[in-house]
Amino acid sequence: MYKPYRIPVAKAFPDIKIQEPRMSKLVLLIVRLLGRLYLFLFYGVARIVLHKERVLSDAFKRALAGESRCIIAFRHPNGGEPQILSWFFLFRLRVLAARAGVRFVRWPHALFVYSYEVVRWGGWIARFIMPNLGAMPIHHVKMDSQGMARIYNAIVDGSYPLALAPEGQVSYTTDAVPRLEPGTIRIGFNAVQRLKEKGMDCPVEILPVSIHFRFGSWGKVSIELLLRKIEKKCGFSRRNQRNFSFTERVRQCRDHILYVNEVRYQIKGDASLSFEERIEQVINAALETAERMIGVKSEGDFFFRKYRIRQFCWDRIYLPGADNFDNINHIERNMMDLRAGEAWHIGRHQELVDLCWYFRLPLPTEEVPLHNKVEYVQNLWDFASRTMGGAYPDRVSIFPRKVIIHASPVINLSERLPSYENNKKAAIEAAIEDLERAYLDSIAEINTAERG
Repeated sequence: MYKPYRIPVAKAFPDIKIQEPRMSKLVLLIVRLLGRLYLFLFYGVARIVLHKERVLSDAFKRALAGESRCIIAFRHPNGGEPQILSWFFLFRLRVLAARAGVRFVRWPHALFVYSYEVVRWGGWIARFIMPNLGAMPIHHVKMDSQGMARIYNAIVDGSYPLALAPEGQVSYTTDAVPRLEPGTIRIGFNAVQRLKEKGMDCPVEILPVSIHFRFGSWGKVSIELLLRKIEKKCGFSRRNQRNFSFTERVRQCRDHILYVNEVRYQIKGDASLSFEERIEQVINAALETAERMIGVKSEGDFFFRKYRIRQFCWDRIYLPGADNFDNINHIERNMMDLRAGEAWHIGRHQELVDLCWYFRLPLPTEEVPLHNKVEYVQNLWDFASRTMGGAYPDRVSIFPRKVIIHASPVINLSERLPSYENNKKAAIEAAIEDLERAYLDSIAEINTAERG
């Protein structure tokens, strides 16, 4: 019997109030007791290992001692990187550093920066845990002077490193760096200037951190089960698929899902176009459809347009400035719910755009490493899911066998202050290039070590 994949009850809610970030001993105790269980639910019995441990330990030692200000710029390809790193910094780094002869003046921790959207779709657990671990919310497209003030205070006067993702959001791919936003580097250079104004001779260091998932026999079983699930959703008979290779099975599902989206947006099929060109048409059509529905012009940077739509939809569901609905009459309350329902449907276009932009990747061949196959099939399911109205929380994650944390040498922004003051744009671009190179070197180093 057919069942709708994801159609919610349309309802508007009061705005979510988040307490000021702080360090709660109670929450630290809860995380200590339940953190590993939480990771188990999402990553199974995966072993978390640190590669180039001295780089990370030395950067933390300087930051915790007040000898530097550290901004941890972490890759964000899977979604769970902040949780993994938070647990690792709190409960594993100190022991590993001590084995290498590095001692910290205080217990290691990092203050994470996150988007306000996380506490909206993340539920009450995120709203309770994150502020009580010192995590700081920020808006993508709204002016947020309060949020930026928190961040600069944490860097200039704080006791712990700051952690944020230069990719701006989940990027869905580990072995490539599709895009880096300039915000991390801008924040770093502004912090350098603020420290200089206060007469503090303290370098600001960007610490590039990458996380790599590796899979074992369970990964092989899981991608087969997930691929069969996708084939079933696409209407393909399992019997007919037996004669196809892995690559052909993936191609068949991918092309069918793409075709469904072309039909949805009334895009005329063109066999001469590549998959990347066809999905680009879908991205543009979905983005323009959402913009037309909210009544804004299709102008500006692609990611600004996407974030603007996301912000509009969330603000229709969680109403800014609304503490409660006690004094709202029945008609007005139902009108709010209708607008929230409209925003949810508009958001389906935006969620599809979000995944598709990163899904413009070549098909995995039979020879590629297992982690590349796992990642592609996960994204293929996400492509199907968002075509059916899903979002990031509907993503299927396959348990890894090992999680590798890799730290690259720091990028000292204080040493680059003269070039920044001379040409801000060029200095930011140069630092972004160095950060990207650090990530790419990390990818190459881990892959080479595994082949060796």
